[in-house]
Amino acid sequence: MAHDIETQMIDDLMEKIITKAMQPGEKFPSENQLANLYNVPRITARKVLTTLDARGYIHSIQGKGRFLKETSKPIQLHLLGNRSFTDKMQHAGYRLMTKNIYCTQINYDEKIYEALQSKKEAEVYKIGRLRLIDGEPIAIHQSFVDKENFPSIVQDGPGIESMFAYYRQLGYEEFMSERSLLSVTFPTSSEQDLLSCRSMVPLIVLESDCIDVKTGNVLEYTKILYRSDKFKYDITSERS
Repeated sequence: MAHDIETQMIDDLMEKIITKAMQPGEKFPSENQLANLYNVPRITARKVLTTLDARGYIHSIQGKGRFLKETSKPIQLHLLGNRSFTDKMQHAGYRLMTKNIYCTQINYDEKIYEALQSKKEAEVYKIGRLRLIDGEPIAIHQSFVDKENFPSIVQDGPGIESMFAYYRQLGYEEFMSERSLLSVTFPTSSEQDLLSCRSMVPLIVLESDCIDVKTGNVLEYTKILYRSDKFKYDITSERS
């Protein structure tokens, strides 16, 4: 019964947030105020506030209370198409910044190795980039490549910001993807730190391959983690 009341309170408050009945930056009701408003124990009100905080809707300012977070303008993103993330964001006029955050060899992973058509003894490297728009982190891009295809990846990897740009430097001209998978997950502690988000903010996961059109060879396996609260997703194909 108590859980039902807690759920109803969360639903009611979420409705007020979504419909703008409560404005961004507005002070949020305290535990006592919520407890009185809904005629529930303070522990129930505290649980509700904890849930809304974990979902990223409110934040606390010491000595002042809790406030409704300012909303960010969702970024429209075409998930499909053969252009790079950098190209899409720059074409849309967003101020994109990319930080290379790691280039490291991974342990054998059947799914990734199979996608790359790599041998079990192959050396596969993961190149990670953090994407920021207007200084705000919005996505983590992970590209997995076989060292056999890119012998200098250990030296080049830490400096790569755009994989497509890197491929073009090596003479590749046109790319395509044969398979894309979409799923939802929640961030690990390290991903929370990188994306400046809480544990209950869902991440949209896009997994795909990148194939050289000329040769048909698989260049990379890609896994992108998007903050779900920063995008509007367009799943229609882009016109070339």
